[in-house]
Formats: sequence, structure tokens, C-alpha cells
Amino acid sequence: MSLVIQIPLHSRFEAALESQLAYDNPVQDVRVVVEFTGPSGSERTEAFWDGDACWRVRFSPRQTGRWSWRTCCSRPEDTGLHGREGHFDCLEAASQDPWLANGPLRVSADRRHLVHENGKPFFWLADTAWNGPLKSSAPDWDLYLADRRLKGFSAIQFVAAHWLGATADAEGRPAYTNPERIRIEPAFFQRLDSRIDRINDFHLVAVPVLAWAATWNQGSVHLNPGTSLADDQLVVLIRYLVSRYGAHQVVWMLAGDGSYEGAEAERWRRIGRAALAGTSRLATIHPSGRRWVHREFEGEPWYSFNGYQSGQWNDAESGSWINAPRPAAEFASRPTIDIEPCYEDHRPLDAPGGRIDAREVRRASYWSLLASPVAGVSYGAHGVWSWENTPAVPLSHPNSGVARTWREAMKLPGSVAISHLRSIVSMIEWWRLNPCPEMLMVQPGDGDPLQFVAAACSPERDLALLYAPAGGVIQIHAGFLTAGLEAICFDPANGMRLWVQPLGSATCSVDCGAGADRLLLIGPKEDRKEQ
Repeated sequence: MSLVIQIPLHSRFEAALESQLAYDNPVQDVRVVVEFTGPSGSERTEAFWDGDACWRVRFSPRQTGRWSWRTCCSRPEDTGLHGREGHFDCLEAASQDPWLANGPLRVSADRRHLVHENGKPFFWLADTAWNGPLKSSAPDWDLYLADRRLKGFSAIQFVAAHWLGATADAEGRPAYTNPERIRIEPAFFQRLDSRIDRINDFHLVAVPVLAWAATWNQGSVHLNPGTSLADDQLVVLIRYLVSRYGAHQVVWMLAGDGSYEGAEAERWRRIGRAALAGTSRLATIHPSGRRWVHREFEGEPWYSFNGYQSGQWNDAESGSWINAPRPAAEFASRPTIDIEPCYEDHRPLDAPGGRIDAREVRRASYWSLLASPVAGVSYGAHGVWSWENTPAVPLSHPNSGVARTWREAMKLPGSVAISHLRSIVSMIEWWRLNPCPEMLMVQPGDGDPLQFVAAACSPERDLALLYAPAGGVIQIHAGFLTAGLEAICFDPANGMRLWVQPLGSATCSVDCGAGADRLLLIGPKEDRKEQ
């Protein structure tokens, strides 16, 4: 009598299959659909080729009980891939792992932020390591993930195939060859498996860009899957990635750094429908800088939240763009998150010199966080995103400046400030906060966009968060907030509480002190614990 396999709820089941026929190009020549049937119905996924005669299927159950599975191969005469079946039992997870305990991500009922399957709010705080999984050693990757986990990050953004920033992995392997009819390189993805596994092991969500699509460097567009492959081959590649990693705790970025307007938007809508159909994981798209593309994808079933890039600028125009007034209807259907604010230590675009510093990173991060219903924000450090082992100008990014090593860049002060952002926001019910510029009597940003005071408050007006890039006096309309609240002023650079004072119903001015950026938290007088 064989033992029944048992796995925890929301973990990964994996089964290996062995084809009995030889295929010249397996990912092109055959498809294997696997139907999983549980207590309340069926779900389908695809098996993926893993080299030689080996195929694998991965599945993450979302319900406890007995599950059975059966394969259906497009070549039914291949008895190693067709009609194979099995079963396993899914048990309640007895674990402190947040993914096993709370389940995968979904959009909240009010469509403003992300939550786990059980409804627990999820604050998006992603670090950008585009090249990390491709170029890191296993020990270095663990060291980096431990640092990001300790600092409160909740997600890691990376590129899941070769692109203009890395033409191959650290062993010199590309994700595929023969772009006319792609041939997957299994060893590339076997290496990538371990890096994605470790992201989840550190209780972080993996956020792969499935196909980079930037066109700004015309000399390198041939390196990007999104600009060099025909649509049908892009679908083959993305389907492969989805079948291989769809059972992990992931959020898909369909494409990276593209324009996605007009005909190009229609192209990516088609690709998304074909490649992401049936996936249970959330998905967005990563646009080029200062582009608001969510209207192009509003009706797409795979498009879960609006990701945008405020980009590598630190000027007044950037402040105006991030903080531009937008009607509430813009945020009614999906969460909105800045998935690429300016990178720390990167050269600002359209500027002859200088580097983006920690204060400018804080400014862009808090502006972006409070410019839409609060859901989260991403961070990036020059040298980490490109994963430099020695100081160098990142490949295909000549205007970005010499990057530090990833070890040095990992310790830049902006990442510490972002850790404090997470700690402060976690003290409150951040998911209740919506942009609220009308609470201010005077907006310093009217005279200088770089002095814009970002303000968000709850619908009940019993909770507010304000960021002042230059500190100073914040003037709030008398009676706008409910009575009996207190104000806490923080130094966002080090997370230090500078003072706490009651806020009377008639109070309209709060002096945060001039000369440095300040964060003002206004809420009920009560002990606050991490949410």
C-alpha cells in the first residue's frame, strides 16, 4: 500500500513526468495540460519541459482535502506525458510562514490595495534587483535577501529572462536561443528556480518581469524578448515562465519598461490574454517613465493593479508629475503602485551630473505612496538592480553612472529610510488612507513643486499621514479632522519620533521644524502595534 503524499495548504506540489517520444524542440512541439480536481472543483495548469525527457508540473492548492490530477498531452501517443495521474492530500498549514498561513495575494474588496487570501492586508514594499537572480551566487543571494527581509521589504522585483541589462546568467547561459522559434535553455531556469525558491523562503513575494520591452536604447533592443521576439514566440516564452513559476508566491509583470500606447498597447493586450489566461496570480505591467497606462489595460482580465514608473528624475517636473491632481475615479477599480521611483545613487536623467541621494529617494517614495490610495511603493539602489560585483557602468545604461558593488549599494542610507517607512506605516491601518490634499489650508508645492506636502487621510477623518519635504509649518483646515487626535512628528531619515502632541479640533497649524523633511502621523491617542 503506497503512502499518500501530504502537503500544506498554499505550498507547492510537484510531479515529474518522463516523455516516451523524442522531440526536436519540446516547448514548441508538444503541450501538456494537467487538470487538478479538489473538493470544490477543478483547476488547470501546464507542465513544463525541464531538459532531456523530463517534464514537471507544479501546483499550489488553495483548499484542504484530497486532490487528484491527470495529464492530457497534445501527443496522446506519448504515454509518458498523456493520461498520467495521481493524488495527494492538502492539509492545514501549521506554520508561521505568512504565505502558508495567510495565502496568496489578491486585490482587496474595495479595490484599493492588496491582501492575502484570508483578507490580511499586504503592504507592497519591493526592492529592485533586476539582475540579482541572473548574476548572483547562491550565498550572495541569501545574504542580500536576509538584508531586505530584515529591513521590512515584502517583495523582490527581477527580470526572468535575458535582457539588455544582462545578456546571460552568471554561467553565460541565455534563457533561450533561436529567436525565430525559441529553444528554451533548461539550465538557465534550473538556476533561476533556486533563486526564486529562496525569495519565497525568506517570506518575500517574487515579482518577475516576464519580457523586457524597452526601446529607449536602440542599439540593444535586439537583446530584449519584448522587442525582438514575434508575438507567438513571446507567448511561448511567457507561458513557459507561468507554468514553471505559477505555483510559487509570485506577482507577474508582463513586460518591462515599454510604452504600451496605441498599437503597442493592443499588442500587449493580446499577448497578456494568450499568455496569462487562467493564472491565479496577480499581474501588472511595468511602463517606461512618467507614463500612466492603466486606461490601456482597464478591461483586461489579467491586469490586477496599476503599476507605474515615476522614474530616474529628481527635479521639479518629477514632483509635478507624481503629485498631479487625479480624480478619485482613476483609483476606483485597481490599486495603484509606483514600481520604479528614482534609484538611489543613480544619475538623474536629463541632468549633467550629480546623483540621486537618500533624501530625494525619501521624497519620491512618500510622494508616490500618498499620491494614490495607500498600497505600497518600490525602491531601487544603483548597483543592486544591476548586481555589480565590481564598480562599473551597468550594461546598456551608459547614462546611469558608475554603480557601486551590490554589497555596498545594499547598505545605502535610502534603504534604511525605506525600512523606517515600513515600520511607521505598519503602526496604523494604512489601507484606510486616501489622497487628501484638500485638508491643507496652504500648499507649499503651489510655489515650488519640490516643496509639495503630500497628505492622505481616512474617510472617517480620524487618521492622516502627511509628508513635508522641507518640514516647516503644516496648516490644516480647522475642524477637518475629528476631535481628540494626537500628532506624532517623525524624522523619516532615521525613524526617530521627534515629538508627540495633542491635536485639538481648532488646531490648524503644526510646526514640524524647518530644514529637513518630516513625516506627520495624526491619529487616535492609543498604543499602536504593527498591522
